Amino acid sequence: MSDSMRQSTTDKAASTMKPDSEKSILEKGQDTAKSTADSVAGSAQPEGEKSMGQQATDAVSGSGTGSGGQGQGVMGQAQEMAGNAAKTVQDTLGMGQRS
Repeated sequence: MSDSMRQSTTDKAASTMKPDSEKSILEKGQDTAKSTADSVAGSAQPEGEKSMGQQATDAVSGSGTGSGGQGQGVMGQAQEMAGNAAKTVQDTLGMGQRS
Protein backbone atom coordinates (compact mmCIF):
# COMPACT_ATOMS: atom_id res chain seq x y z
CA MET A 1 0.00 0.00 0.00
CA SER A 2 1.33 3.44 -0.74
CA ASP A 3 0.60 7.00 0.29
CA SER A 4 -1.45 7.36 -2.90
CA MET A 5 -4.24 5.51 -1.07
CA ARG A 6 -4.17 8.16 1.68
CA GLN A 7 -5.80 11.56 2.05
CA SER A 8 -3.27 14.32 1.41
CA THR A 9 -2.13 16.62 4.18
CA THR A 10 -3.51 19.56 2.19
CA ASP A 11 -6.97 17.97 2.00
CA LYS A 12 -6.93 17.22 5.73
CA ALA A 13 -5.93 20.80 6.53
CA ALA A 14 -8.57 22.29 4.22
CA SER A 15 -11.27 20.14 5.79
CA THR A 16 -10.18 21.09 9.30
CA MET A 17 -9.92 24.82 8.57
CA LYS A 18 -13.52 25.19 7.40
CA PRO A 19 -15.90 25.23 10.40
CA ASP A 20 -18.61 22.55 10.44
CA SER A 21 -21.20 25.31 10.73
CA GLU A 22 -20.23 26.44 7.21
CA LYS A 23 -20.29 22.96 5.67
CA SER A 24 -23.26 21.43 3.89
CA ILE A 25 -24.58 18.05 4.98
CA LEU A 26 -22.90 16.54 1.93
CA GLU A 27 -19.54 18.08 2.84
CA LYS A 28 -19.81 16.79 6.42
CA GLY A 29 -20.60 13.29 5.16
CA GLN A 30 -17.71 13.39 2.68
CA ASP A 31 -15.30 14.60 5.35
CA THR A 32 -16.36 11.79 7.67
CA ALA A 33 -16.05 9.16 4.95
CA LYS A 34 -12.62 10.43 3.82
CA SER A 35 -11.34 10.64 7.37
CA THR A 36 -12.53 7.14 8.19
CA ALA A 37 -11.03 5.68 5.02
CA ASP A 38 -7.74 7.47 5.68
CA SER A 39 -7.62 6.22 9.27
CA VAL A 40 -8.23 2.64 8.16
CA ALA A 41 -5.56 2.95 5.44
CA GLY A 42 -3.13 4.47 7.93
CA SER A 43 -3.73 1.67 10.41
CA ALA A 44 -3.26 -1.01 7.76
CA GLN A 45 -0.11 0.54 6.25
CA PRO A 46 3.15 -0.48 8.02
CA GLU A 47 5.11 2.47 9.40
CA GLY A 48 8.10 1.54 7.24
CA GLU A 49 6.07 2.06 4.05
CA LYS A 50 4.85 5.54 4.95
CA SER A 51 6.50 8.71 3.71
CA MET A 52 7.93 11.09 6.30
CA GLY A 53 5.05 13.49 5.61
CA GLN A 54 2.43 10.81 6.17
CA GLN A 55 4.12 9.64 9.37
CA ALA A 56 4.09 13.22 10.66
CA THR A 57 0.45 13.72 9.69
CA ASP A 58 -0.53 10.45 11.37
CA ALA A 59 1.32 11.46 14.53
CA VAL A 60 -0.49 14.80 14.69
CA SER A 61 -3.92 13.41 13.83
CA GLY A 62 -3.59 10.36 16.07
CA SER A 63 -4.11 7.84 13.27
CA GLY A 64 -1.83 5.06 12.17
CA THR A 65 -0.62 1.88 13.79
CA GLY A 66 0.87 3.54 16.85
CA SER A 67 -2.36 5.09 18.10
CA GLY A 68 -5.21 3.74 20.21
CA GLY A 69 -6.97 0.44 19.71
CA GLN A 70 -4.24 -1.58 21.40
CA GLY A 71 -4.98 -5.26 20.88
CA GLN A 72 -7.79 -4.48 18.44
CA GLY A 73 -7.29 -5.75 14.90
CA VAL A 74 -7.49 -3.58 11.81
CA MET A 75 -10.90 -5.03 10.97
CA GLY A 76 -12.21 -4.20 14.44
CA GLN A 77 -10.94 -0.65 14.12
CA ALA A 78 -12.48 -0.36 10.66
CA GLN A 79 -15.84 -1.61 11.92
CA GLU A 80 -15.77 0.80 14.85
CA MET A 81 -14.87 3.75 12.62
CA ALA A 82 -17.54 2.83 10.08
CA GLY A 83 -20.13 2.66 12.85
CA ASN A 84 -19.02 6.04 14.19
CA ALA A 85 -19.16 7.54 10.69
CA ALA A 86 -22.66 6.19 10.12
CA LYS A 87 -23.81 7.62 13.45
CA THR A 88 -22.29 11.01 12.61
CA VAL A 89 -24.11 11.09 9.27
CA GLN A 90 -27.39 10.04 10.96
CA ASP A 91 -26.99 12.72 13.62
CA THR A 92 -26.14 15.33 10.95
CA LEU A 93 -29.25 14.42 8.98
CA GLY A 94 -31.36 14.43 12.14
CA MET A 95 -32.08 10.72 11.89
CA GLY A 96 -30.31 9.69 15.11
CA GLN A 97 -32.09 8.29 18.14
CA ARG A 98 -33.35 10.96 20.47
CA SER A 99 -33.56 10.48 24.23
